[in-house]
Amino acid sequence: MKICLKCDEVFSSNGWICSACGYEPARLNDMEVHAPEFANTGGGFKAEYFSELAQLESSNFWFQARNELILWALRKYQPNASTFLEVGCGTGFVLSGIARTFPKLTLSGSEIFLAGLSHAAKRVPAAHFIQMDARRVPFVEEFDAIGAFDVLEHIEEDEKVLAQLYRAIKPGGVLLLTVPQHPWLWSASDEYACHVRRYTCKEIEQKVFTAGFGLLRSSSFVTSLLPAMMVSRVWQKQRTKEFDPAGELKINAALNKFFYGLMKLELTGIRAGMNFPVGGSRLIVAGRN
Repeated sequence: MKICLKCDEVFSSNGWICSACGYEPARLNDMEVHAPEFANTGGGFKAEYFSELAQLESSNFWFQARNELILWALRKYQPNASTFLEVGCGTGFVLSGIARTFPKLTLSGSEIFLAGLSHAAKRVPAAHFIQMDARRVPFVEEFDAIGAFDVLEHIEEDEKVLAQLYRAIKPGGVLLLTVPQHPWLWSASDEYACHVRRYTCKEIEQKVFTAGFGLLRSSSFVTSLLPAMMVSRVWQKQRTKEFDPAGELKINAALNKFFYGLMKLELTGIRAGMNFPVGGSRLIVAGRN
């Protein structure tokens, strides 16, 4: 079901015209726009980053390995899903992987920036995309699964977002999250990425519980590379004027392959039931009871 962001009427319709007040979202760049005030100047990220990100994702070990982890989690914890929404879908890299793996799944993607959606629509033409603010989600019990992958850390009001996602998921549905972990890893890279925070395990799990979800799985990943991350962060602090945060995504091909192999080993452990206590990121799978 949908909810009118003007009068809060909940309605069921193929279109977006509110049955109570007649309100209809605007359209910009052929996209439904639910938060036009943020479409080109939204917070939490910089629109000019999307073009560079779209070029780097498909060849970078971290994005590749994270996609495989997400696909495994969706297959394991919500194998019969028919509808999926990715909140903060960026350039559509995750959705493109889901589309290939789950061709029968009805896919939707949202992003606060229209600039990101233009890339996503090219990558996944079969998906339905909307511009929206994750703090005001225009859906009620609409999706079997929702994903937000490295999104919450960009938003001050993360608890409000989680409450909105809870409302948008059907009873019995599943929420998939990935977030950066360990505040002591904070560095120039986080500032470049417009992060508000890095989470502790306790913090993200408690916020998920508070929103009403039940925890199904919680594990760190990027565990094997944690020592390298620590060294990199120390180096960044010593050479902040010369440091290029985007350079972390542009690494030697052989090293990229080696790091990908380490991440694959971690995924094997997670599949086998291991929950790693530490790591650069954390995977959360939660259910709406």
